[in-house]
Amino acid sequence: MQRQTTIAKAQEIQRKWYVIDATDKPLGRLVSYVAQVLIGKNKPTWTPNVDCGDYVIIVNAAKVGLSGDKLHNKKYYNVSGYDGGLRTRTAKEMIEKFPCEMVERSVHGMVPKGRLGRQIEKKLFVYAGPDHKHDAQKPEALELKF
Repeated sequence: MQRQTTIAKAQEIQRKWYVIDATDKPLGRLVSYVAQVLIGKNKPTWTPNVDCGDYVIIVNAAKVGLSGDKLHNKKYYNVSGYDGGLRTRTAKEMIEKFPCEMVERSVHGMVPKGRLGRQIEKKLFVYAGPDHKHDAQKPEALELKF
């Protein structure tokens, strides 16, 4: 008897909504787990060329944890394209002023690049505080195991 591999079809995918509290969670571990859920690798029906993942809401992004001295040593770079247009920010500045962007950048580094990756990233919603506006979707709380 020959085994059949199940190929997921975009129309048949059941998506759930999850909410994750980022308070005192290590940024790298949090984001790698979130990326797996967004991509859908935690599901048995995962298919590489189909967006199989679920929606993820991250709250309390301003309270995410960084180990070691990353708060002062880790740098985030933006380049405008003009001469002298390099802007450098430390992780401490990012957490204080742009906590959502810091988490979104981290997730961006862990999802596939290209058209499918941009589609996957649209299912991520990050909020600096404890409130979010997705109560109508009835998100389930997702506990991390670390």
